[in-house]
Amino acid sequence: MSGHSKWNNIKRKKEKTDAAKAKIFTKIGKEISVIVKQGGPNMNENSRLKDAVAKAKAANVPNDNIERIIKKAAGEQGGSEYEELIYEGYGPSGVAVVVEALTDNRNRTAGDVRHYFDKCGGNLGQSGSVMFMFERKGIIEIEGESHDEDEVMEAALEAGAEDFEFDGDVFEISTDPNDLGKVRDALEEKGFSFLSAEVQYIPTTMTSIDDQESRDKMEKLIDMLEENDDVQAIWHNWEMPEE
Repeated sequence: MSGHSKWNNIKRKKEKTDAAKAKIFTKIGKEISVIVKQGGPNMNENSRLKDAVAKAKAANVPNDNIERIIKKAAGEQGGSEYEELIYEGYGPSGVAVVVEALTDNRNRTAGDVRHYFDKCGGNLGQSGSVMFMFERKGIIEIEGESHDEDEVMEAALEAGAEDFEFDGDVFEISTDPNDLGKVRDALEEKGFSFLSAEVQYIPTTMTSIDDQESRDKMEKLIDMLEENDDVQAIWHNWEMPEE
């Protein structure tokens, strides 16, 4: 998971700007709104909403904002109907990329995503073209500074986690996707707070990029995808170079 963790660390640095935070808040709010409309506003009856709220809190979305989004979505009738879509493709040097989107216009979103891949030296593929190189996992990340490694590992395994890693800065706990909520709740009861807690697509093999031009194009592809309001998440198997 080294490439995955490394990219998350880099992404966290980028997310410190106000503009990036505002975009993250907007995307998470959109996700919560869709989940409420699909399954209702009660977190005890809508496990996806509970997961989305935990994700929002990990991203430091204020509780007032979360409650406002839930109430608004619960009271709305009709309006835009969003669908969840997964796009798969290859970036420069054959890097596998998975893009998750929420959109009310699949033609617009597909066109945008295809344009980004083409512009950056990649190509958008068919369903299943790269997904075999990823596995779905629940991923929980905990700040490393204020916790002992043995303490976190013992708590994670007792809660039902499958695996545990520590890179010196962040504890990364992996679970079966269906057990994410259970493990997260158990750790929260023990007083842990999270940098993130969500289901992700984790690469099973990594791809390196040798030349700087292709690296620049890959970074540009990620940036363009992140800037798109319909794109909710991006996963890739680029083994990023050490800083």
